Amino acid sequence: MIAREKNPDYLNGFLDYMVTIQNKSPNTVKEYNYDLATFLKFIKIHFHLTDETDLQKIDYDDVGLDTISKIKLDDLHSFLAYLTTNFHSKASTRSRKVSSLRVFFNYLCVKNMIEINPTQNLETPKLDKRLPKYLTLEQSRKLLEVSENEDNRNYERDHAITTLFLNCGMRLSELVGINIKDINFEDCQMNVIGKGNKERTIYLNKACIKAIKEYLVVRPKEGIKKDSKDSDKALFLSERRQRIGKRTVQDIIYKELKLAGIDTDKYSVHKLRHTAATLMYQYGGVDIRALQELLGHESIATTEIYTHVSNEQVRNAVESNPLADL
Repeated sequence: MIAREKNPDYLNGFLDYMVTIQNKSPNTVKEYNYDLATFLKFIKIHFHLTDETDLQKIDYDDVGLDTISKIKLDDLHSFLAYLTTNFHSKASTRSRKVSSLRVFFNYLCVKNMIEINPTQNLETPKLDKRLPKYLTLEQSRKLLEVSENEDNRNYERDHAITTLFLNCGMRLSELVGINIKDINFEDCQMNVIGKGNKERTIYLNKACIKAIKEYLVVRPKEGIKKDSKDSDKALFLSERRQRIGKRTVQDIIYKELKLAGIDTDKYSVHKLRHTAATLMYQYGGVDIRALQELLGHESIATTEIYTHVSNEQVRNAVESNPLADL
């Protein structure tokens, strides 16, 4: 939850604008609030407006627009350096902070609350290009096998969840948000709500359709809670008969990974998304643009990481040639 009472009025105005006009998701708005609250607390330290150095103890509702209008590019660089030095923030974390600052200061300028946008020449931290971790085809099959363990009283549900992850490459938030009405069995497709509250269509193969139908046979019909999560509409339910939560799904996959003998320190729910994308690209010959659409990536550059995986395998194949050391 966002503690709006701790925010200056202009920050709450910005958050309202993101929700109502930009149609940003609750999670995105929450991240904006966290990033900007951290920034305003830093500004109080940086501009010597407080003697407190512990961010958790700093109030920031008194940071006025007169202070905001004094912020320059160098101050933004100092903030990023502060995050690196004090919190060992990764480049990806600092990149998100930069994005939040850009949107925020642009809003203030457009609304004529400040005259100069200090983020105009603010660069995004260079990200390390790391290849995604993913399960092999053999490991994926093993995971699907253990998910059908009939000793688990929820095996139909858990198998359907695992099947959707490995076949469709959907995000965790997308899976828990699925409603029964989102599924079109006749056309073998399903609508999901992705990042930025954007809706997209995912096509379901035979394995997905079969797993979902088998689960719907045993899905509870009575005693389902009617709550703010629209549990009565949800596809996947917890044992409490309400919409399944992210943590529950993570626990399900964690247990299945252990049963399959797969390292749970290296693999997680999100790695199943990487696995689905990699398997489709390597074995299905899927066009990179089609893969972008399926995964819901805004930029093709994000999807291209899976082509790097393939290229790395080609490199490894050459290096494994017995003549390589001659």
